Amino acid sequence: MSERIHTDRDREDTAPPEEDTLPAAADADGDESRDDDREVESRLSAAEAKAAEHLDDLKRLAAEFDNYRKRTARDQARLTELANQRLVKELLPVLDDLERALEATKSPETPVRDSGPGEGVRGNRAEVPAADNAAVLKEGVQLVHRSLAELLRKEGLAEIETDGSFDPHVHEALLAQPSDAPEGDVLEVVQRGYRLGDLVLRPARVVVSAGEGPAAA
Repeated sequence: MSERIHTDRDREDTAPPEEDTLPAAADADGDESRDDDREVESRLSAAEAKAAEHLDDLKRLAAEFDNYRKRTARDQARLTELANQRLVKELLPVLDDLERALEATKSPETPVRDSGPGEGVRGNRAEVPAADNAAVLKEGVQLVHRSLAELLRKEGLAEIETDGSFDPHVHEALLAQPSDAPEGDVLEVVQRGYRLGDLVLRPARVVVSAGEGPAAA
């Protein structure tokens, strides 16, 4: 009996107290929690650094695009300016022809042959008849027209053909009227049309045939 009691006491003396194990478990949980916090903070810091890097890239791209846009606008304005300069320079001879045509109509006199009876005479000069004056003006206008037409032709301007049937892509019908011509044929050109390359600058305004019968609008 005493031996059994003694053994139970020895077991009680050698068994670790339960209260001593609680602080150790709490410390382990705390260490693990702190490790988790540090890992979260590390990941958050890495994500913030990555986001800042991406933001810097976006800002740099935005600045580069803005510079590109401004440079392109300047280049476009410069090209437009050069094109205008070239066109104006090409038109100067046409302006000269107009000035010469107008100058030729200012004076009603030209150097005279021998003036005959009934002709108005001023010194050694005879008055030019009105018909001759009109002829000079007509010749000047024709010269200007030829110069301008040739200049525009070199730039790629071409007159739209109006022979044959009406084409809605390049013609604009102002009127349809009865005619012996087949229906849809162009009868009259009211205003010429022009194209620049493949671009229709202005359609030709025409009168088309409505065939036999009453007029159609």
